[in-house]
Amino acid sequence: MMIERALAPTLGLPAGGFGCHRAWHVAGATFLALLAAAAAVGAPSVLIVPLGAEFGWDAVTISSALAVRLAVFGLASPLSGFLTDAWGVRRTACCGFALLTAGLVASLAMTQPWHLVLCWGVLAGAGSGLVSLALGAAVAARWFATRRGLVLGLFGAAATAGQMLALPGLAAIAEGQGWRGCILALCVLLALATVALLGLVPEEPDEVGLLPYGARGPQPGSLPSASSAPHVGIKDGGSGLFWVLLGTFVVCGASTGGLVQSHLVPLCADVGVRPLQAASLLAGMGALTFVGSAAAGWLADRFDAGWLLFWFYGLRGVSLLCLPFSDLSFVGLSVFATVYGLDWIATVPPTARLILARFGRDRAALVLGWVFAGHQLGAAVGAYAAGLARSGMESYVPAFLATGAFCLVAAAAILPMSAARRPAV
Repeated sequence: MMIERALAPTLGLPAGGFGCHRAWHVAGATFLALLAAAAAVGAPSVLIVPLGAEFGWDAVTISSALAVRLAVFGLASPLSGFLTDAWGVRRTACCGFALLTAGLVASLAMTQPWHLVLCWGVLAGAGSGLVSLALGAAVAARWFATRRGLVLGLFGAAATAGQMLALPGLAAIAEGQGWRGCILALCVLLALATVALLGLVPEEPDEVGLLPYGARGPQPGSLPSASSAPHVGIKDGGSGLFWVLLGTFVVCGASTGGLVQSHLVPLCADVGVRPLQAASLLAGMGALTFVGSAAAGWLADRFDAGWLLFWFYGLRGVSLLCLPFSDLSFVGLSVFATVYGLDWIATVPPTARLILARFGRDRAALVLGWVFAGHQLGAAVGAYAAGLARSGMESYVPAFLATGAFCLVAAAAILPMSAARRPAV
């Protein structure tokens, strides 16, 4: 609050500043926070090769740390919602950034594989999990009475695409200054995001004498929180749809963050594509996720969510199965990156639509939180399994073929599910 008051006269914020509602400044600062945390999460994918060269660690050793990071991230994400309710947005985010920065700084002195697991796996995983979509959902609920869907879509894109958009810059730094220079650049980015969050994000609009964006009067109360209904998880665990969505999101995580995001750069190195070019492919995929997410949201409002997920998972599976049989040139990889980027988070809007239709608005947030945790656990398994395949078989082809097959299974499993199901009462 002290930083906010110090910056307010300079930035002209009390009246909404810069000619727009203060909520958009809050959204911008939150977007930057999610983007910075996502960049730190995605950075290891461009550091696998230099770490292996310096320390002699093989792909499975480094992938084990990535798997721990993704698993801890997934477990910390539901916790973020509880802490946001108890501590507030700023305290929760600052705690996450502190853990994340501590892990990155400590990694500068690592010499053993267990140091990597502790720094990048446990500390960075927990910190990035606290600065997740649950925190963004709290900001959207408190500051926006309208346009919540748009804001949540932007936050979701930041949390996902940020992991890839920063990769070209990080790869360039890693090539010129080494992997330690890349870590220091991330620490600077996290510091800037922390200052923006502390300076521009009050906990509630009434702290600065405003109503939420689009509100015509005082709001009746915030959306139901996960902590207000702890019994919901057991109740919803008996639903077949819950387990199908959880299983398909496990596959979603394994096929995106686990396989492609963590191992596309090393795969490119295997076929002679430079790390900077490979990072540019991931960055292009990150940019396309904005387009794919918006298009999927538009389609989910107009077509059956079950059929949409069938096509999205099916397209993803076919892409993964076809890639190993292509020429793996930069052009061929660019085509794959285009298709995969559009499909990357296209599964999120129809999945959310199915959850809303089946479980209702009061339980949707908690159910989605657990489904997202499954996504991150799937990413952890995918990251480790791909590294294991690379070390044991000296090829990523088995990992791509197996993951593609799982995507086709997910497509078949989701097909009977319909967004038209009657909400649970």
